[in-house]
Amino acid sequence: MPELSNMLLDSLSASDAASIGPLLKPVHLKSKQVLFAAGDTIKTVYFPTGAVVSLVIGMVSGSTVEAAMVGRDGVVGASSALDGRISLSSAVVQLEGSSLMCEVGALRGTALQSHTFLSTLIRHEQTLFAQAQQSTACMANHELGERLCRWLLRARDLCGSDTLNFTQEFIAEMLGVRRTSVTLAAKTLQAAGLIKYNRGHIQILDVKGLQESTCECYKAVKDHYALLIGPRQ
Repeated sequence: MPELSNMLLDSLSASDAASIGPLLKPVHLKSKQVLFAAGDTIKTVYFPTGAVVSLVIGMVSGSTVEAAMVGRDGVVGASSALDGRISLSSAVVQLEGSSLMCEVGALRGTALQSHTFLSTLIRHEQTLFAQAQQSTACMANHELGERLCRWLLRARDLCGSDTLNFTQEFIAEMLGVRRTSVTLAAKTLQAAGLIKYNRGHIQILDVKGLQESTCECYKAVKDHYALLIGPRQ
C-alpha cells in the first residue's frame, strides 16, 4: 500500500508547514503498541500517515472502551502542546503503519510562535472531544450492528484500505461489548455480503452497503472534522 500523507499537516499554511517540517521524523508504529498510557506525561506527538490509533479509557475492572480514533486525518498527543501534558486516556495503535513523530517541546515552541498553527491544534482537539461525545451518544442509542459498521468505516477511512487486520476480541474491547456479541454482528454483516471475515482479517466488500447500514454518528464525526479542520481528501 502506498505511503499516505497526513491531512492535518497538509492543511497547514506554507509558513507553518516550513516550520514544523524539519521537526518531524518518520516512524513505524506496531499493532497494539501503547504510545502513552493514562496518567503519563506526553513526550512525543504523532501524526499518523498510515497507522490508526485508538484513544481508550480503562476501567478498574480491566475493561477498556474507545473514546476516539485518530489516523491520517489528525494528530495524537497534541494536547501536550497546549499544556495538557498529562494524558487522560491511553493511545493504543490499532492498525500498524507509518507515522511522523515530533518531540513535545519542539511542537509547543512552534505553536507558540504561530497563531495559525496553534489554532489548528486547538480545533483538532475540539474534533476529538466532539468524537468522544458522539461515541458516548452512539453507545447509548444505537444497535451494535450499526456501531460496528461505523467503526469499520472509520477505520477504513483512516488507513486508506478495505483490508483491516482486527481480531473480534479487539473490536469488542473498543466497542465495550462482549466478543460473542461482535461475532454475531459480524456474521450478520458477512451474510449480507458487506464484509468477509477470516481469522483476524476483515475485507470490506460493499462500502456503500456499510454506509447504508451504519448510524448517523459516522457522518456526524466526518462533518465535525470538515467544519473544524477542513474537508477530507
